[in-house]
Amino acid sequence: MNDLVMPDADRSEDLKFAYWVPNVSGGLVVSKIPQRTDWGLDYNIKLARIAEAAGFDYALSQIRFIGSYGAEYQHESTTFSTALLAATERLKVIAAILPGPWHPAVVAKLGATADQLFGGRWAVNVVSGWFQGEFEALGLPWIEHDARYRRSREFIKILKGIWTEDNFSFRGEFYEINNFTLRPKPAQQPHPEIFQGGNSRAAQENAGTVSDWYFMNGNTPEGHREQIENVSALARRNGRRVRFGANAFVIARETEREARQELGAIIGAADEEAVEAFGQAVRQAGQASPEGKGMWQDSRFQDLVQYNDGFRTNLIGTPEQVAERIVHLKRIGVNLILCCFLHFQEEVRFFGERVLPLVGEMERASPPVGLAAE
Repeated sequence: MNDLVMPDADRSEDLKFAYWVPNVSGGLVVSKIPQRTDWGLDYNIKLARIAEAAGFDYALSQIRFIGSYGAEYQHESTTFSTALLAATERLKVIAAILPGPWHPAVVAKLGATADQLFGGRWAVNVVSGWFQGEFEALGLPWIEHDARYRRSREFIKILKGIWTEDNFSFRGEFYEINNFTLRPKPAQQPHPEIFQGGNSRAAQENAGTVSDWYFMNGNTPEGHREQIENVSALARRNGRRVRFGANAFVIARETEREARQELGAIIGAADEEAVEAFGQAVRQAGQASPEGKGMWQDSRFQDLVQYNDGFRTNLIGTPEQVAERIVHLKRIGVNLILCCFLHFQEEVRFFGERVLPLVGEMERASPPVGLAAE
């Protein structure tokens, strides 16, 4: 590879690893392929402990209110996240939150309590929303694309204000807070980490203005680098720095042929009706942004078999190939890899045993910032 290192890349900071919590049925693919993954609590507690021992830093719970696209059963994200925190010692758990059903002051209170109880290990992912049917089922208004991101920006500003100030007040387009003081405040200082995703200009502006982390869907290295450049420029204008997470469906096998065969089997067993319905819904969301460049706007059928385009990141191959691609992602500015797997428990363990040590070795051996990655 001949790509130059991103100017803002910080090689002094260790790359972080997160995994999607399968608290929703069907795993992380819209496929009928057999999976040794379960959405129940016992399975997920064991998985969290495996991930913690393997070297993962974060777990991200999913937010769903109603069944859709093969995910017919769902556990609520904040409650489930708290259960995983109680079962672990080091792992941070990121609870996904959907403005609209949730009020920011309620989330601020919930998060402060969880952060106090579990030693500063709670974080939040503010999801602006793409699923119109979910809002309609809850009797909530479905507002236009950029308005959803304006609402999320207010939501995040309120979280930060309540977590860091006494007698906090706010008056905006969507929310009003009047002289509110939260006690106790979170254990983390200045506040729990705030994650946010989305591909559109509005999503990127939110990240550059208020978020700590920006989650990116699966993409090519060139696609990820373009997003990182755009959001980093926006953040610099605001005197801020944003960290970046990249979604990836990991298929690490002893041979590349085995890994590619597994990918083919997943796509070959795709639930075509569910994938098409999902694609129709998310493309509408992606095209609803004024510039028509929201999430999933250019996703193909095979990309949509993994909810967040995880196949496109191409962490598919031998442990060595996967590790090399991970290190290259770090060199272009990615700070965290958000991993999906087919069979979570055994594959998270394999990833920790076979891939993460190679990543560490390659990071230590990589050339100084500013030199081309050959």
